[in-house]
Amino acid sequence: MAITSSAKKAIRVAEHRQVFNVHRKQMILSLERQVRKALTAGDVSGAKALLPKMYQAIDKAAKTKFIKKNTAARMKSRVAARVNKGTKK
Repeated sequence: MAITSSAKKAIRVAEHRQVFNVHRKQMILSLERQVRKALTAGDVSGAKALLPKMYQAIDKAAKTKFIKKNTAARMKSRVAARVNKGTKK
């Protein structure tokens, strides 16, 4: 158990950040599932419509340092490649 006031505050801050981090992770995973589901159903236009939302979620996660910049770039590149590959079929 935390004794000093700064340690108590650190616990409160960590709990507060955890809520946001869980939300960010769920948003990215949810959108990724939606894109994958649209592509397997053959709905390329639906997947393309989800790309900006996916990019926004990834960029926000990178901005708050939930994920690193390079990881964000890699995720965006991979999802764009999947959508483009679905377009060429």
